[in-house]
Amino acid sequence: MQDLMSQLQPAKYIYCIIPCQEERTFDVVSIGGSASTVHTIVWESLAVIASDSANVRYESTRSNMMAHQKVLEKVMQEYTLLPVRFGTIANSTCPIENIQKLLSSRFQEFSQLLQEMQGKVEMGLKAFWRDEKAVFTEIMAENPEIRRLRDRLARKPAEIVRFEGVPLGKMVKEALDHKRSQEAGEILVPLRPLAEQVRENVALADRIVLNAAFLIDADRSSELDHAVEELDREHGDRLVFKYVGPTPPYNFVDIVVSWE
Repeated sequence: MQDLMSQLQPAKYIYCIIPCQEERTFDVVSIGGSASTVHTIVWESLAVIASDSANVRYESTRSNMMAHQKVLEKVMQEYTLLPVRFGTIANSTCPIENIQKLLSSRFQEFSQLLQEMQGKVEMGLKAFWRDEKAVFTEIMAENPEIRRLRDRLARKPAEIVRFEGVPLGKMVKEALDHKRSQEAGEILVPLRPLAEQVRENVALADRIVLNAAFLIDADRSSELDHAVEELDREHGDRLVFKYVGPTPPYNFVDIVVSWE
């Protein structure tokens, strides 16, 4: 019963922070697919973008994540924004008052970050090896020690290979990581000078060479576009590029809220 009552308490789901002094709404669907209006909660020259919500924990499902993202993309059309971490809810009996206290207590921090993000956008670039098997063939050709160990194990029974193959696996992974790092560095050479900041995210699959985000001046987006196009022309036979943006600066601003 207590859990049910807490869920029924009024709450506000928070999407982002913008420089705004007026109460207004945005024509976009709020998280959870409810009919709640996405609106501003203002304190002085700052505002939180929020929508009414039950006091629940939103799972990181594709639909919830996309709803959160769509709101930010809508707001981004008009404002510089600071993304707030997915799932942030003001869930007390006075959510508006708490949000205004948040803006008040962190006013200088948010104002400074908004100034730094003014006129900036994030662009994302992923590069994948087109033929992963060919890359492993290259590793064998370039590393005689790995090749010798592979050939030696090929002549042994499967139950022995299961144990003695561990060092081989580690050596292959190290060689793969080295090749990935080398090629990622080459990809970034013409792109780094165009960006204010670059963030290299972890490659979560063997096929991924680069997973990078670029914070750039919006006026230079066409320059980055052309540089990526040139990379595709030069390396398209070996690499597949996935280029996205502009998006909110997810990789360069991560507002975490504690209501304690």
